Amino acid sequence: MLQLTGKQKRFLRAQANTLSPIFSVGKNGLTQAWVDEIVLAIAKRELIKISIQQSADDSAQAVAEFIQSHSDITVAQVIGRTLVLYLPAQEDKYKKISVALAKI
Repeated sequence: MLQLTGKQKRFLRAQANTLSPIFSVGKNGLTQAWVDEIVLAIAKRELIKISIQQSADDSAQAVAEFIQSHSDITVAQVIGRTLVLYLPAQEDKYKKISVALAKI
């Protein structure tokens, strides 16, 4: 997990403002396979949002802790039932946000 400064978190929140959630947590709960799918998606985007459905048994904080403990993803923000997740891209062609974040 990457340690972010306050300015970096603010930058990520601003970048995520226009994003729509692309994953959701439902009543089936959390599994390692679900986290693996998130890692694949975030590897090309660097920053994603996920939402937690009303039917989910887990709280937003529990989902954030599960994701951080089972991957290298950093939770940039938890607001209500939505999480903003960040993971720097490994391939140069996908490094857009991480390049800007390094300058902060």
